[in-house]
Amino acid sequence: MAIDNQKKVKQKWNLKRTWPLHVFMMPAVILALVFNYAPLPGIAMAFMDFKPYLGFTESTWVGLEQFKRMIEFEDARQVIWNTLVISSLKIFFNLVIPIIFALLLNEIRKMAFKRTIQTFVYLPHFLSWVILGGILLDMLSVDGGIINNMLGAIFGMEPIFFLGEGDWFRFTVILSDVWKDFGFGAVIFLAALSGINPDLYEAATIDGANRFQQVLHITLPSLIPITVVVATLALGNTLNAGFDQIFNLYNPLVYEKGDIIDTYVYRMGLLGGQFSFATAVGLFKSVIGFVLIVTGYRLAYKYANYRIF
Repeated sequence: MAIDNQKKVKQKWNLKRTWPLHVFMMPAVILALVFNYAPLPGIAMAFMDFKPYLGFTESTWVGLEQFKRMIEFEDARQVIWNTLVISSLKIFFNLVIPIIFALLLNEIRKMAFKRTIQTFVYLPHFLSWVILGGILLDMLSVDGGIINNMLGAIFGMEPIFFLGEGDWFRFTVILSDVWKDFGFGAVIFLAALSGINPDLYEAATIDGANRFQQVLHITLPSLIPITVVVATLALGNTLNAGFDQIFNLYNPLVYEKGDIIDTYVYRMGLLGGQFSFATAVGLFKSVIGFVLIVTGYRLAYKYANYRIF
């Protein structure tokens, strides 16, 4: 009994000390409850022929009919393929480019110049895709866009419909996403580089290794653990191709190669009124995403000894 009383007194004392932290945490908890957990009962729409005027109680239950329709529907299969292609390429280049940039930036010895470059490449990350979408629409315009004007003036090329042709749209989406986030993504690799023991470089210099050999035999091997962690954790985003970006850039001309699961669910559900079908597609994405996240964390723990809990 004495031990239990001591624990209760300790818990009350800790609560008195930490209550401001709980108060600061409450807005995030409320937002999560309202937007992530409160809508969960709506998953039931994926298993019924939902009619808004009938509600949940009167709508007909159809079991897995919506999922069968998703598999049979050619547009849905194309959307899933588009999502996999775009997200996989984004994950790959958003892993490779930040590593290369971090390595190059790490070689700069003038701190003022280094910090200036860091500031400039970080800035796009903090701009929303609403702003960047408008900028890209103007820059890539066929009629008077600065990019097409430069291509025509320098190389004599015909205007390219970057946001109106499927393949060019994918290229534009991937390139602009990498440009926006590679600076911020390099932060974790710069942190890893700062943790490398300087004695290794001194020993390599004494042995006659030049800068390239030091990067090849010391820097890159030291980045392998964090690279494994970042790559495995990125598996959870395989079906997240970036709704904000696609929504602000795409148009009916590129639906065939640019439409992804999130934008498809938006169009079919909110615009098309096919609530049950859109919910089924969204639930399919969520389940696969959950499996990939769990797999990613297991791989990160197994190969890089990384764990959150």
